[in-house]
Amino acid sequence: MPVTLGYWDIRGLCHAIRLLLEYTETSYEEKRYAMGDAPDYDQSQWLNEKFRLGLDFPNEKRKPEYLEGLPEKMKLYSEFLGKRPWFAGDKVTYVDFLAYDVLDQQQLFEPKCLDAFPNLKDFMARFEALKTISAYVKSSRFLPRPVYLKTAKWK
Repeated sequence: MPVTLGYWDIRGLCHAIRLLLEYTETSYEEKRYAMGDAPDYDQSQWLNEKFRLGLDFPNEKRKPEYLEGLPEKMKLYSEFLGKRPWFAGDKVTYVDFLAYDVLDQQQLFEPKCLDAFPNLKDFMARFEALKTISAYVKSSRFLPRPVYLKTAKWK
């Protein structure tokens, strides 16, 4: 029986989960929720279900402020990865899916943010070359954008 993955009809925070499901060849179905347009950004499609699921929902600085600190953040990722092929060693693990998604989103905001970190660029290429990930990215199931909801200050 496939698992159900419910999320907005955007890439968002769900991307790493989609990547992991595709990599593990886990059978899943997506339930994508749409948000209405301005000015009210109707969220009823999601809100009509959200609190009936029995789940806990714990819930941005502006782009220039964020980008100012980005090089130091990328340096930390680079130093942690070091010369290893994957973040936790010689084999791909769940951590790599999360790291990939974080680094990929940073590149969407600042395409050159990894230029000073060849090991991170190599990691990204290695991850994207994984057989099942490569196939997923080329499929109609892949959702590269939007990354955030319509109400986000920057997309």
